[in-house]
Amino acid sequence: MARYLPGLLAALLFGCSAPLITLLAGQGGALAVAALLYLGASLALLVVRALAGGSGAETPIQWRVDLPALAGLTLLGGVLGPWLLVLGLERLPAAAGALMLNLEAVFTLLIAVLVGKEHLGRRGVLAASLTLAGAVVLSRGSLGGASTSGALLIAAATLAWGIDNNLSQRLSLRDPLQLAGFKATCASLPMLLLAWGLGQPFPPWHVSLQLLLVGALGYGISIWLDFLALRRLGAAREAVVFSTAPFVGAIFAVVVLRSPLSTALLGAAALMAFGVVLLIGEEHSHWHRHRSQHHDHRHQHSPDGADPHHDHSHSAEQLAGHDPAQTFWHAHPHEHAPIEHSHSHVSDAHHRHPHTED
Repeated sequence: MARYLPGLLAALLFGCSAPLITLLAGQGGALAVAALLYLGASLALLVVRALAGGSGAETPIQWRVDLPALAGLTLLGGVLGPWLLVLGLERLPAAAGALMLNLEAVFTLLIAVLVGKEHLGRRGVLAASLTLAGAVVLSRGSLGGASTSGALLIAAATLAWGIDNNLSQRLSLRDPLQLAGFKATCASLPMLLLAWGLGQPFPPWHVSLQLLLVGALGYGISIWLDFLALRRLGAAREAVVFSTAPFVGAIFAVVVLRSPLSTALLGAAALMAFGVVLLIGEEHSHWHRHRSQHHDHRHQHSPDGADPHHDHSHSAEQLAGHDPAQTFWHAHPHEHAPIEHSHSHVSDAHHRHPHTED
């Protein structure tokens, strides 16, 4: 259960932000509103990073190696995706737009399994199907009034985010707080410049402050938690967990904003709850072999050998400030020796191996 907590919290924060943005967005241009949300995210992550300090327990971004993936996720997820979304939503009714946005989870899953070689067994596929079905029920499954161009634009936006999610998963061994801050900042600045350049109206100052706060929690902290979840679960499973965000938003609207309770919401609740319970209760365990691997990431030093994946030697520099007889978290380049064993696992960075059966 603990490994799913960051993903569930990310979906909770992002889901609650959606109805609040709906209330506030009409008082400014679409790009101006999006820019303020990401600016709030950037500011929040800067504050969290300052409070966290430099503990040395995370591996920072390796700019020379990571720059292509960073550029890809920033361009696709932070600029192209939101821009295509705005263009698409202008051509679609609200129900059709909500339905089309469910494609993000589909694209993320397909890319993760077919390209990223993540494993999603029969139970995982059933969980994904149930949560996506719940999202379709929640959006009332209607494409009535949808234009072809609008549908294609939304599909392109969700494809961009699907690629972004998988690129983010590949980078998730780096410091997730640094990654989230980079992503939010590189998304907010271009959109701010574009909004000013196009003369889009910005909301009144009190609405702008509210958007900054919503962006701080629903985008900034949520993005950070999403990176943590991608590290622990892989892109496919996190897509299933995060697809519950529309349901969270609908519940928030009912409880806090006094929106009416519908049968569609109750049906979606049942489907999504069953899907998430199936996924969390999954026990994927089999005999597998780890190849030799050299990389750098945050891991736990366990003197009693509790983590066989990280039973390696340390230099005096790597142990500086720590008692080697104690358990602690740290990050440094290390080598994984080949090992064969059996235990419950998901398709994280250490478990991308072939599967002959579920």
